[in-house]
Amino acid sequence: MKIERSYKGIICIVGSAFCFATMNLFLHLAGDLPFWQKGFFRNAIALFLALAILLKEKKTKPAKITKKNFPLLLGRAAFGTAGLLCNFYCVDHMNISDASMLNKLAPFFAIVFSAIFLKEKAKWYQWAAVVIAFAGSLFIVKPSFGLQVFPAIIGVCGGLGAGVAYTCVRRLGSMEDTPGALIVFFFSAFSVILLGPIVAFTYVPMTLKQWIFLLLTGISASGGQFLVTAAYTYAPAKEISVYDYSQVIFAAIWGMLFLGQLPDLFSVLGYIIIVSVAVAMYIRTKKETNHKH
Repeated sequence: MKIERSYKGIICIVGSAFCFATMNLFLHLAGDLPFWQKGFFRNAIALFLALAILLKEKKTKPAKITKKNFPLLLGRAAFGTAGLLCNFYCVDHMNISDASMLNKLAPFFAIVFSAIFLKEKAKWYQWAAVVIAFAGSLFIVKPSFGLQVFPAIIGVCGGLGAGVAYTCVRRLGSMEDTPGALIVFFFSAFSVILLGPIVAFTYVPMTLKQWIFLLLTGISASGGQFLVTAAYTYAPAKEISVYDYSQVIFAAIWGMLFLGQLPDLFSVLGYIIIVSVAVAMYIRTKKETNHKH
């Protein structure tokens, strides 16, 4: 039964990686629009989908905003929105595979912030993984090469924002009155309210093609959010999080097929370092878990 749930978790996490990589592709194909306008429409669609699920599950999974979960919901929404905007800016200015990998620094940031805010003591090899992952990210950022330094740094900031958001979600996941749909709804509502006035004053008219691609961006993003939430209800992060790195593979394929983007040797080396660290952490954690049992 446990193995079956683990497999379901793996399928969901790979499905979410596929959705987020596809989201980045549609985001790029939407063309030259302000990244905040793209973020607004992306989360407006997720907002309606999350609301529909909340209303449908109102009797079976009651959701409440309380004094206990509100600060965490707010933190998840604020840092998640910051991470989202940084990622969208990065996707517009870099290869989508590079942008996806920089965003995947989030689990390593989550280790740091979980230690600081949740008092979860990280082990020596987890801290080593953080340091090595940052070193790997430098191959993608390439601080002394070319003109892509700024968007790459923004991409790292996006991973940081997502890492704080994941830390909040980690705590929220243990609260019975805070289902995944409420977390998605609060995050989406926060970003829509925040970005709405900005979009209203800076709105850039969109073609039918751009509307379609932004609609597809929102649908893909919603699928990714709900699948990743489902994944962690089936299995713990230590068993399935490594499969989330499949997003980079999907992103590289979409970039080559539809955008003519080929990652350079330094970027590929950065991918190998970060993915290798993630796999090594996964293996080490699983061995320790098996040893305890």
